[in-house]
Amino acid sequence: MEQGTKKQEIKLLNRKLMEISGVLNVESFDSEEFLLETECGFLSIHGQNLHIKNLNLEHGLVAIEGLITRMGYLDNNAQKSKGIWSKLFK
Repeated sequence: MEQGTKKQEIKLLNRKLMEISGVLNVESFDSEEFLLETECGFLSIHGQNLHIKNLNLEHGLVAIEGLITRMGYLDNNAQKSKGIWSKLFK
């Protein structure tokens, strides 16, 4: 791997525990959705009864527990903003 190349690893165990490396910031979270800024872009995680099991931003590590139903990267900041605003005005 070239120096300066972005690296991220996501581990999912039985849809109940997700461990993510390369996390820069936790933008927002609640029991149904997490929005993380990662080295590879903004990552949205959806599920039920979600909570942070472990958080170490110094090392870029986050572990999330709960029933994980879907996840995906957001293509641009417009989608990120739309998600946050639509959540506020539900």
